[in-house]
Amino acid sequence: MAGEQSLLSTEIVNRGIEATGPDAGSQTFSVRVRRRLPDFLQSVNLKYVKLGYHYLINHGIYLATIPLLLVVFSAEVGSLSREELWTKLWDEKSYELATVLAAFSVLVFTACVYFISRPLPVYLVDFACYRPPDELKVSKTEFIEHARKSGKFDEASLEFQSQLLKFSGIGDETYIPKAIMSSENCATMKEGRAEAAMVIFGALDELFEKCRIRPKDVGVLVVNCSLFNPTPSLSAMIINHYKMRGNILSFNLGGMGCSAGIIALDLAQDMLQANSNNYAVVVSTEMITFSWYQGRNRSMLIPNCFFRMGCSAVLLSNRRRDFHRAKYRLEHIVRTHKGSDSRSFRAVYQEEDEQRIKGLAISRDLMEVGGHALKANITTMGPLVLPFSEQLIFFATLIGRHLSGGKEGSKPYIPDYKLAFEHFCVHAASKNVLDELQKNLELSDNNMEASRMALHRFGNTSSSSIWYQLAYLEAKEKVCRGDRIWQIAFGSGFKCNSAVWRSMGRVKRPSRNPWLHCLDHYPVTL
Repeated sequence: MAGEQSLLSTEIVNRGIEATGPDAGSQTFSVRVRRRLPDFLQSVNLKYVKLGYHYLINHGIYLATIPLLLVVFSAEVGSLSREELWTKLWDEKSYELATVLAAFSVLVFTACVYFISRPLPVYLVDFACYRPPDELKVSKTEFIEHARKSGKFDEASLEFQSQLLKFSGIGDETYIPKAIMSSENCATMKEGRAEAAMVIFGALDELFEKCRIRPKDVGVLVVNCSLFNPTPSLSAMIINHYKMRGNILSFNLGGMGCSAGIIALDLAQDMLQANSNNYAVVVSTEMITFSWYQGRNRSMLIPNCFFRMGCSAVLLSNRRRDFHRAKYRLEHIVRTHKGSDSRSFRAVYQEEDEQRIKGLAISRDLMEVGGHALKANITTMGPLVLPFSEQLIFFATLIGRHLSGGKEGSKPYIPDYKLAFEHFCVHAASKNVLDELQKNLELSDNNMEASRMALHRFGNTSSSSIWYQLAYLEAKEKVCRGDRIWQIAFGSGFKCNSAVWRSMGRVKRPSRNPWLHCLDHYPVTL
């Protein structure tokens, strides 16, 4: 029972002045009980640490054989004096041919194995984030007024959405498609394709212009969009529009939620490892029009309030010649999937309500299951990125706690992830989620600035959210040479995925950036 209570938070809500009844004319209040993110750093699971070290020693053969070779070599050389060693190397002219060939063969074989097994570096040449036209900009007040005029919602639903927006962390300059505020049904294939063409082609046009490459130069294309999956696919739509080459490796990911952007990166990385001297483009987006809910189920109204228009396009390369012009190098991707648990699987679930209206239902368990996925992901990530001193203390205390059976008073050492990263791009799902993450990871307001400002300016743009945050860091010229950026996203399934980038140089303010027109107004106080 105590463990259950630790996952709950309470909030006193002012319900205004009572209009009728015995308490008419007086202020009324209610206590709202919410599930909050569990304190996952205080309950670290050993198996995820082991998984992280498994990733770390994938090339364990070198760690095992190199020390052995050094010991043998040292023993052999150490038995000789300086004069004897010089005589053996230069004065003795007789070497057995078999010994020489064997030594040379071992050297060549080792070198070949090393270079063949060595993964190709994956560079991020540049990226683009789409900014919709100002005519699609809407404030929170206008959002509710448009929703009321559309005739799709009753007063109770409008009041619920108004209260959500008030404490959402979303500002008054986000973007929504015009079609969703009409009185007609907007969740149609036609409107979905129209929005897809606007945001995807807008982002790709900017990307190709910034990177100075032709669409035909792209060898791998990965598109992710969770809720809108037409036939032909969105990737086929892009290939048709830009007349890309016929042998392009094309992939279209659907139904994978807000963390699909990093899943798409992982797939593109695998394709680049298997196909040398190539470019890969990753497009991340979500169609607000097609997924718009027009009913009265409150759990399904939540996505309406938070999701906004957005799209990112990223150019990756494994070409050595792109080393000098690339902005970042991809260092790690760690993926965590908790779909084997039924509560996690249904935390974000697309279904129909009682009136058979399609929508995305958000479970009350979302914060809790999200916390468990985050715990697994960051614990696995730790051995890959933390300094050795932090790893040593963390692992020693974790083993001690495990051997002692987790007795009271033996709290695990909490690593400082600020020692591993200079910048954090946390998926901007909502203000409450960002608050809980900041508290659990012990991050500063400066660490969370990019995430909060992206939520305020653009809303929750789903899988492209982390790229609007990186664009903010670049616009503010905060990224220096060697800086490490941690992108972490989570979504339906339930999944939590991380990507780690290292800056190749100081990133100057780009000439094309979605923040340039309003940069002087940020950061704002929320």
